[in-house]
Amino acid sequence: MLKQTLQQKLLQKLSPQQIQFIKLLQVPTVSLDARIKEELEENPALEDGSLTNMNDPVEEYPDRDPDESYEEDSSDFEEEFSVDEYIQEDDYSDYSSNYSGDDDDDRKEIPIAIQDSFFETLQNQLDLLALSNQDYLIGQQLIGSLDDDGYLRRPILSLIDDLAFSQNVIVGENEVESMLKVIQDFEPAGIGARDLQECLLIQLRKKDSSNPIISQAIKVVENFLEEFTKKHYDKIEKQLGVDSGELKDIINEILKLNPKPGDSGAAAGKQLQIIPDFHITNNDSVLHLTLNGRNAPELRVSRSYQEMFEHYEKAEKNDKKMKEAVQFVKQKLDSAKWFIDAIKQRQQTLLKTMNAIMEYQYEYFLTGDERLLKPMILKDIADRIEMDISTVSRVANSKYVQTEFGTYLLKSFFSEAIQTDSGEEVSNKEVKKILEECIANEDKKKPLADEKLTDILKEKGYSIARRTVAKYREAMNIPVARLRKEL
Repeated sequence: MLKQTLQQKLLQKLSPQQIQFIKLLQVPTVSLDARIKEELEENPALEDGSLTNMNDPVEEYPDRDPDESYEEDSSDFEEEFSVDEYIQEDDYSDYSSNYSGDDDDDRKEIPIAIQDSFFETLQNQLDLLALSNQDYLIGQQLIGSLDDDGYLRRPILSLIDDLAFSQNVIVGENEVESMLKVIQDFEPAGIGARDLQECLLIQLRKKDSSNPIISQAIKVVENFLEEFTKKHYDKIEKQLGVDSGELKDIINEILKLNPKPGDSGAAAGKQLQIIPDFHITNNDSVLHLTLNGRNAPELRVSRSYQEMFEHYEKAEKNDKKMKEAVQFVKQKLDSAKWFIDAIKQRQQTLLKTMNAIMEYQYEYFLTGDERLLKPMILKDIADRIEMDISTVSRVANSKYVQTEFGTYLLKSFFSEAIQTDSGEEVSNKEVKKILEECIANEDKKKPLADEKLTDILKEKGYSIARRTVAKYREAMNIPVARLRKEL
């Protein structure tokens, strides 16, 4: 049975412009250039003002025959458009100058070093050997089966199956094992190992075995690796019959080894490039905030598209193709204006948010002392700038600020409050800093346990539980006391 009802709903929907702004807001500076280039390629009505000169004469219709004339008709069109709405305004062409960075250094590109990859380096060494066709194929299969750390994690039987199915090469386990020994002689040392123990042993056996420290180090890795990783040094001393001084030399020799030889060749290429979104300078105890110039590109609406739209408005409007052309040009002009507005709004939001953070943590940005950081949550900044917490979160999670004492993620300035014995609220960053100093200055032969660190904090007026101390220590990637022990 059909039934007709009337419902009233309250919905909140984001407009396409708002969605575009939200997406641009969370894009970091290093990715903003790519996003702008993508928009420039997709929308011909959008131009990069830095590549074009506003004073250059514009060829109105380059594809048009100069002898051809367009028919113009003043007949009414069922849809009316306001040309004035799309005419280029000065604020779109030069607004970026209000947000410029320090200088043109922001636009300089960092050269990228060209080097062989880890697998190419191994392949080059394989090519230098005089091998049979079968052994060469086995070597290629072994190299291709290594993981990024340089280990061979796949079983030998699986490699034999791969060779049979992919290369039509039938080999035995002994032949693959023999070729693996050849690969393990390649550089970097330790490559092709099947576990950490084998990796360390390969590196140690390439050294002078007549050296007593090397021979003892081999014994430790072969027989006492678990005790070594757990730092049960007293057990190792008894088993080897050495004193603490000799054991210290043996351990130092093992610590020089590379547990991930596959990373050694690619370390230079894996450096993370951080481009700060803001710069804070200290001028006689007065902080000055500037926005990175990359966040303020010189974008403008294409003059040729504006003139094209103006021409279409005056042309014959009863033609279907002409209507489609007008709609297309209008859509591209609207999209260009929306994108420029979104970029401009992004800049204003970034500056507004960062300025509020700088004012809130003014003492910290003057000195760089983490103990001067005030407790601050997202809501504190959102209330100051009268924006939603989600907006502040998007800014804080992906933007960096360069100060005179380092470059930091904005998220790192937010912290919860801890109440001291005197009733004062301080940032948990202050507690973490004290913990870090205590551990840095501890006796490494008798490192401080979490209970002792808790007692030290209580003496300083910070009454926090031992489990909280453990949580802060783990957050700072500091191991437990037993693993911090040194000889």
